[in-house]
Amino acid sequence: MATANKNLSDYNKSTIPNAKDFRFGIVVSEWNPIITEGLYKGAQEALVDCGALPENIIHWNVPGSFELVYGCKKMQDQDVDVIIAIGSVIQGETKHFDFVCEGVTQGVKDLNILYDTPVIFCVLTDNNMQQSIDRSGGKHGNKGTEAAIVAIKMADFRRQVK
Repeated sequence: MATANKNLSDYNKSTIPNAKDFRFGIVVSEWNPIITEGLYKGAQEALVDCGALPENIIHWNVPGSFELVYGCKKMQDQDVDVIIAIGSVIQGETKHFDFVCEGVTQGVKDLNILYDTPVIFCVLTDNNMQQSIDRSGGKHGNKGTEAAIVAIKMADFRRQVK
């Protein structure tokens, strides 16, 4: 398990660029809101903790994880330095899980290839609700926090390589 013996919320601020000069877009799925709002809270708190100004964090909601790709594509027009796609897909009894996970994964990959603004993948794809709870502020920390740190580093990287 990738999160075994690791707290997703741990980071060392001394190794992270100051986020005060960056603009962040966060697109959040409304599906499984207990999970996605927990992930958003972790991301937002980490961004502010690392210097981001609250007014430089744009938060949009979309109905589900599959819609994250379109929301992130439209967020590209908001003059942001980086976008975080937050969602939660939990395994059910049908193949719907596979199709949604594949579509969102490929869609975020395509946005990263086709456009200049990095899109950070913060979509939990868990086998059950407990795994999602554990990764959205539970015993494994918060994947949203981890995504925020990645977003800051990628925003900085983008500025360095322009």
